[in-house]
Amino acid sequence: MSNTKGLIALRRFSVSMAGRLTDRLDAVVREEGFASRSQALAEMVRAHLVEREGGEDDREIAGSITLVYDHHRRNIQSLLTEIQHDHGDLIAATMHVHLDHRNCLEVLAVRGKARAIRKMADRLVAARGVKHGRLTVTTTGRDFPA
Repeated sequence: MSNTKGLIALRRFSVSMAGRLTDRLDAVVREEGFASRSQALAEMVRAHLVEREGGEDDREIAGSITLVYDHHRRNIQSLLTEIQHDHGDLIAATMHVHLDHRNCLEVLAVRGKARAIRKMADRLVAARGVKHGRLTVTTTGRDFPA
C-alpha cells in the first residue's frame, strides 16, 4: 500500500509463536543479516506469495531455467536450440558455460505467463541428454513493495 508521496504504508501486528520457533527465527535474522524479525518475516511472506502466485497459469512471472547437459549427446544442442526458438518471446537472455570437456551449463532468463514458461521448461528439462534441469520462479517485482 502506498500513500500519495509514494511511501509504503507499514502496518503493525503481533505474532505469537512457540519459543523454539522464535529462537530459530532469531538465528535466521542473525545468520542472514536481516535488520529485524519484521524484515525477515516480510521476506518469508514474499517468498511464499511468489511461489504460490507463480503457480497461477495466467500470472506473469520471471525466473530462470537452469540446464546441465552432455554436449556430446547426439542432437542435444540442436534440440535445445529448437525448443528455445519455439519460445523466443519468453526468453530474455541466455548464458552458456562449459563446465568441462563434456558438460555444459545453460541458464535462460525468462519472463511471461506462468503456464507458457512451465511448458517450455518441462520440454527443456525432459530433453534426452539433459542431466539436470530446474525452473526457478520469481516475481516481476510489480506486485511487491521494497
